[in-house]
Amino acid sequence: MDDLFSIANNGSKMRPLAERMRPKTLEDFIGQEHLVSDGSLLTRAIKADKLGSCIFFGPPGCGKTTLATIIAESTHGAFAKMNAVSSGVADAKKLIDEARDRLKMYGKRTYLILDECHRWNKAQSDCVLSAIEDGSIIFIGSTTENPYVSMTSAIVSRCRIFELKPLSDADVEKGLKRAIEDRDNGYGALNLKLTDEALAHFVWAASGDLRSAYGALELAVLTTPPSADGSIIIDGKTAEQSSQKRLLSVDETLYYDMLSAFCKSLRGSDPDAALYYAFRLIDSGCDPMLIFRRLMAHAAEDVGMANTNALVVVTSACYAYEHLGAPEGYIPLTEAIICVCTSPKSNSVVVARDAARKCVRTSGDSFVPYQLRNYTEHSPNWDGKSYVYPHDYGGYYKQQYLPDKIKDEVFYVPKNEGDEPEIRNFLERIKKLAEENYRKSHNDD
Repeated sequence: MDDLFSIANNGSKMRPLAERMRPKTLEDFIGQEHLVSDGSLLTRAIKADKLGSCIFFGPPGCGKTTLATIIAESTHGAFAKMNAVSSGVADAKKLIDEARDRLKMYGKRTYLILDECHRWNKAQSDCVLSAIEDGSIIFIGSTTENPYVSMTSAIVSRCRIFELKPLSDADVEKGLKRAIEDRDNGYGALNLKLTDEALAHFVWAASGDLRSAYGALELAVLTTPPSADGSIIIDGKTAEQSSQKRLLSVDETLYYDMLSAFCKSLRGSDPDAALYYAFRLIDSGCDPMLIFRRLMAHAAEDVGMANTNALVVVTSACYAYEHLGAPEGYIPLTEAIICVCTSPKSNSVVVARDAARKCVRTSGDSFVPYQLRNYTEHSPNWDGKSYVYPHDYGGYYKQQYLPDKIKDEVFYVPKNEGDEPEIRNFLERIKKLAEENYRKSHNDD
């Protein structure tokens, strides 16, 4: 039987486990069923070799680069790979010249795979625009950033955008089991044994990042000496050390029960219970950022307009934690929890959201009132109605903003908690002022 030394030093197996386990075909690709399921647009385009320039964006370890590589290797064209961090304009121009020569001489297209494509500046991006437009290259970018925000609009407008999601726990577990069983690229040639606790911890600690899970498994295997019978046993403690995350000291059911209890304690205005569950989760290995994400949601959902400052406090505390780290960062975290718990409660934001979305779904197509459209007196479809500039009347003037079909709908109804009585009074006051100004303007006419 092969030992760990011979396997670790056997040619291509010197590469990191994550690279060795990178799928080569769509059939082996893990996750992202919304993009690569049978019959999906992306799958059909790849199999027909008709995919144009595109950008994949999503969190680390979800398969962006892998999917781009599968696309390039499944085509009849050539492909080149660049990294936006280490490549410059000269590199891109050289590649484009080669691609144009290849297309001219052999009729063969070139796929350019660009990792971290959001790192390219405008000059670098501009140098590939013409090549994308004339078909000399098929651009495939991958990025962890939203391309609509982080990339030049000229590139984005010429690409189809595909968003990848974090992998599920089941996807990460599938990838790990595949690595354990694979004799060619993984550890199938070893007598490797993972306890259920270790496997569950690797999956949990990865948080949807399969590359991170592979890295933790690889470190555990390479640093664990074989036992007397030659087997390598990875237990929970080894998994904890290899993933650099504390072993979750609660089972999955209790974990979600405590998270639910934390959320309900926020809503129920019990700061003692909310603090207990928050730090119980953190001491069990939970990432504090999960606590902050729930705080943000409940600051808007359960406090909302009753104290709009609560969301500001929570987001500021999150920013402070990111810069302070633990344990000092637990101080603003505690402040945020107490703030949400002790704020007056109102779910009017959620009620307004649901009412507005229901109206959108049930009302069908509705025309924007003419006075609100992007028309001027010189527009061919202008019907004589004019938008009234409210500031000409002290800031408030009665005119129709909703479409005719739903002009009397009301979505936001202030409650009687916190700041909302003042908001109600304000809305009632400006409604009267708007009506008075409307009447006054018509009487003056």
